[in-house]
Amino acid sequence: MPKLITLLLLILLLALHKTEIPDSKRASDVRLKVWPKLQKELKEKGLAPYGSVYLRIIKDISVLEVWVKSANKYQLFKTYDVCTYSGGLGTKTRDGDGKSPEGLYTIEPKQLNRVSNYYLAINVGYPNVVDQAKGYTGSAIMVHGHCASIGCYAMTDARIEEIYTLVYEAFTAGQKQIRVDIFPFRMDDTNLKRYAVYKQDAFWRSLKPAYELFEKRQLPVDYHLKGKDYAY
Repeated sequence: MPKLITLLLLILLLALHKTEIPDSKRASDVRLKVWPKLQKELKEKGLAPYGSVYLRIIKDISVLEVWVKSANKYQLFKTYDVCTYSGGLGTKTRDGDGKSPEGLYTIEPKQLNRVSNYYLAINVGYPNVVDQAKGYTGSAIMVHGHCASIGCYAMTDARIEEIYTLVYEAFTAGQKQIRVDIFPFRMDDTNLKRYAVYKQDAFWRSLKPAYELFEKRQLPVDYHLKGKDYAY
């Protein structure tokens, strides 16, 4: 009997701490449509259907990459064209500037918007600790559908269906947080020289180690705040 009581208490404790993932009929219907196809594509690439997910956006070439963890590192699963984003290169600094942010962000289940006016949406987590330390303002920056943007990263509805579903299923499988790293361009020396005339060159150089370390290890790099900048 004591063992049964202990087991029941453990089940109750797990239930109380279970992460709630926002859902809706819209999102559920989308999953029923696209998840079987995505599972097939994952298996064809040797990836687990419920592996952890990492997102990376490269602004100047307008792509969003979805990476899925296999063993102890991430592998590129799919690359989606970003339909549009506003403000060109350079990160968002204030509410209403029309810019799309750049930096290292974190998604949690509560940031899924399953009833967005832009079909489906994922809040990227702007402003993060670095943005806040710099005094940047603004909120509700999303990856969403409808191919229209004022400070967000807009996909087509078909693309956001897949991205949203992959993120949702990763949370369902137990992933607590998903990193979404947003870079202005592929952070190599050639591009840094090419864009050196921009006022944000120093900020971009602070992002370069995060890009390089992921390229080397295929794992998102841990970072912390040092002064008002990223440190690794």
